[in-house]
Amino acid sequence: MLASSRLSRRRFLAASSAATLGLAFDQPANAKEFKTKLYRAKIVQKADEETLRPLKEAGFDGVEVSGIIPEDEAKKAREVVEKLGMRVHSVLRGWAEFNSDDPAKVAASFEHTEAALRTAHGFGADTILLVPCRVTLVKMPDPWDFDVEFDEKTNHLTRVVKGDNTPFQAYINAHNKAIDGSREQVKKLIPLAEKLGVVIGLENVWNNLWVRPDHYQNFVASFNNPWVKSYLDVGNHVKYLIPMEDWIRKLGPLVAKIHIKDYALAPDKHSGKFVHLRDGAMNWPAVRQALEDIGYNNGWLTIEDGGLPLPEFRQRLDTIIAGA
Repeated sequence: MLASSRLSRRRFLAASSAATLGLAFDQPANAKEFKTKLYRAKIVQKADEETLRPLKEAGFDGVEVSGIIPEDEAKKAREVVEKLGMRVHSVLRGWAEFNSDDPAKVAASFEHTEAALRTAHGFGADTILLVPCRVTLVKMPDPWDFDVEFDEKTNHLTRVVKGDNTPFQAYINAHNKAIDGSREQVKKLIPLAEKLGVVIGLENVWNNLWVRPDHYQNFVASFNNPWVKSYLDVGNHVKYLIPMEDWIRKLGPLVAKIHIKDYALAPDKHSGKFVHLRDGAMNWPAVRQALEDIGYNNGWLTIEDGGLPLPEFRQRLDTIIAGA
């Protein structure tokens, strides 16, 4: 058989298999050419064959594991993952309490984060997602009213709205305390992160911190260390009414990983709700172009969403990756 015939037959068989699974995705007519390659992932609780095989069959490249297990267990699970031709690219460590007034809670958060780094190392993941703390129970501006100024050396807020900031002084104080506590604990984690080869990805998730891209970028950059970067969730920032592509370009090479979800704004843009990918306010072609512009190559897009069939999620994600 001629080489060209063998190649055509392989393509035919691959297309037939994909069609049987409902996975024969056509490139959108308005797809663009990009130099950067992006990988598809979803968040899972366990990295076992029962969980991963449907994702593999739907065309996902890997997963982010939400949960911390002993490193030896993660190493065993890694074998299952890799036999399926997939990868655990990150571990979702989640919320910490690095700004707590209780030293025991700070210490527990630190130890839990160390364990997450070791879990990631066992899986062969190169990143953990860490939310260092949150600020609650104080009066703060509405998302659309923020007008932030800060000290670039300390990252401390000096104002959060135009005019009188007295109503928000408790928030400013709590925010600055959170900055100091987060920086202290994350710095202490860097030696282990470097030893294990796992990046600490700091996520700015609805924790009322770093609500503007320049402030967030300044905080992450203040570590001046390749083992501390941004884990950027594009859906979490829509409510602040700054285009997501601006966040991406401001962070630039500090972006380690991307969480993907969508958010629909109300007509007055003063409220909204999370929705499925491509059903919200996100300008996805602009987001894709921004990822290209910052050189986010061989980067992961991890869907943080549920409620749709996996092939549908895959197709929506492929459309985003195609820039359409």
